[in-house]
Amino acid sequence: MFDLGWTELLVIGVVALIVIGPKDLPVMFQQVGRFVGRARGMAREFSYAMNQAADEAGVKDATSGFKSATDGLNSISNPLKAATDSVKDSVKEATDFKLDLNSESLSEERSEAAKKIQEATAQKAKAATEAAEKAKDAE
Repeated sequence: MFDLGWTELLVIGVVALIVIGPKDLPVMFQQVGRFVGRARGMAREFSYAMNQAADEAGVKDATSGFKSATDGLNSISNPLKAATDSVKDSVKEATDFKLDLNSESLSEERSEAAKKIQEATAQKAKAATEAAEKAKDAE
């Protein structure tokens, strides 16, 4: 509240000692302490009354509703983030896809075609590795 350091308090104390006198200084400090205590009590009562009035008016409900509404709008207000999130979700769905060749849901024709594709891919991979080995040996 008041930005007073030790040096400022020392100056105030010395001035108070000179102006008020050493005889009446403890009485004055006692009265100031009572005044500060009453002021703090009134401030506490005021803040308590304001919090109760806010609770009765439903301010907390309104702020929580507003917060949840703004959380939903974040994706609208930031289209780049929304787009990247949707792309990430699509990529994750595509990478999580696994083909079960032994599944009964696939027809026999589709199952045979999938096996042929896998065999052809395996043969091409084998041929590519053999060609790489031959090229390595040739060097």
